[in-house]
Amino acid sequence: MDVTQHEADERFRAEIRGWLEENLTGRFADLRGKGGSGREHEDFEARLEWNRHMAASGWSCVAWPVEYGGRGLSISQQVIFHEEYARADAPARVNHLGEELVGPTLIAHGSDEQKARFLPKIAAVEELWCQGYSEPGAGSDLAAVSTKAVRDGDSWVINGQKVWTSLAQNAQWCFVIARTEAGSTRHKGLSYLLVPMEQPGVEVRPILQLTATSEFNEVFFDDARTEASYVVGGEGNGFKVAMATLGFERGVSTLAQQIAFRREFDAVIATAERTGAIQDAVIRDRLVKARMDLEVIRQHALRTLGGEQGDAASVAKLLWSNWHRSLGELAMEVAGADSLVVGPEYALDDLQTLFLFSRADTIYGGSDEIQRNVIAERVLGLPREARP
Repeated sequence: MDVTQHEADERFRAEIRGWLEENLTGRFADLRGKGGSGREHEDFEARLEWNRHMAASGWSCVAWPVEYGGRGLSISQQVIFHEEYARADAPARVNHLGEELVGPTLIAHGSDEQKARFLPKIAAVEELWCQGYSEPGAGSDLAAVSTKAVRDGDSWVINGQKVWTSLAQNAQWCFVIARTEAGSTRHKGLSYLLVPMEQPGVEVRPILQLTATSEFNEVFFDDARTEASYVVGGEGNGFKVAMATLGFERGVSTLAQQIAFRREFDAVIATAERTGAIQDAVIRDRLVKARMDLEVIRQHALRTLGGEQGDAASVAKLLWSNWHRSLGELAMEVAGADSLVVGPEYALDDLQTLFLFSRADTIYGGSDEIQRNVIAERVLGLPREARP
């Protein structure tokens, strides 16, 4: 993917940088650095207000085509937007799942009715979304989901359980993979449904995490309903559409993630200098390797930008998740004995939060084992692993 930046791109960089400098002030000034993985509980309502302020100013869904409420930015301009947003230490946006996942999926695979109903409210940050993929018996293996949806007149009736559902407690809608064909197995008979969360048949139970927060949730569907027309991509095509969503998840926005990673890496170096761990030759070698590996992740992301990422996106997930988990381990090592001490009421510092939350990185969004199978079988064309 060509991400060469030209004069127009530099003007755009100045525009977004200036807007962030002007607007991350006043009531939004204290939001810098707030939110993100393991910290989504921080100032959620204020970050929601910030996200809506961005939308009102034309800075929501910037990659979407203009006709759907976006800016239609080029790939290079999308890279600039995410880079400048991260460099400004702007707060994590609460609309990520709508803007970066289900929105692009609807644009690519949704009906005109679905686009008209959902895209404007996503762009305006009026409705938030969560992702109903994983289940207790089907974590990273989406083809093994058992949640069922049965047609009843003009509705689908949904029964089953989802787990590790990020931000379900704040969402008005969920995109759910459910089995709509009785007796079907594996990839066949699945559909991608858009389900309202605010109804009697939906129960959300927070999961207490190592960080003492509850970003993840269990979601139970007990005769929950959604409209018959809210099937994206057609009945029985759910696995294909679900894979498209995962491809969008691992697109341009990962560059902002990498800048956040760089800030965490710099904090680890600063800690190593403060504690004296930097004097250890082995620690220095590990820090150098971490910096090199982060650049590899960035270059891979730049090489594969554009549209749905496909099966090759598994390479990116495998790279960054292992890097981030290893950085958390290195952070605790350079912090020394201080890494074992927490503040009153289990108040974790940033590096402790990094270590504890990054333990999940190689599990959520597709475990390492699943990613390696995808790469082996679908990218490299190796024989399929034996299935039970």
